[in-house]
Amino acid sequence: MSLSEARFHDLVDAVQEAVEDIFDDSDMDIDLENSAGVLTVRFENGTQLILSRQEPIRQLWVAARSGGFHFDYDEEQSLWICDTSEEPLGELLARVTLEQSGEQLEFEEL
Repeated sequence: MSLSEARFHDLVDAVQEAVEDIFDDSDMDIDLENSAGVLTVRFENGTQLILSRQEPIRQLWVAARSGGFHFDYDEEQSLWICDTSEEPLGELLARVTLEQSGEQLEFEEL
């Protein structure tokens, strides 16, 4: 069953807020911008991590230096799961943050 539009937006809003909080609580030198449903994280070295909502297909897309990743929400697990690798969003965010910034952050709750 696909997500309703309202639930989709609620889920993406919640995950973007959680990601912002995790970065805010870290001591990393980053720039966060959330505009029109797109969360952009700019690292000190100039690389970016972008989380954007794809409303028509109810996906959350993540753009990182290592590529683009598309996530579907799994109701049973209450997790965003990559549609190709089946990697949970939290694991991917931890991996690409480490790759791009050298900092280890925990995103387990996502």
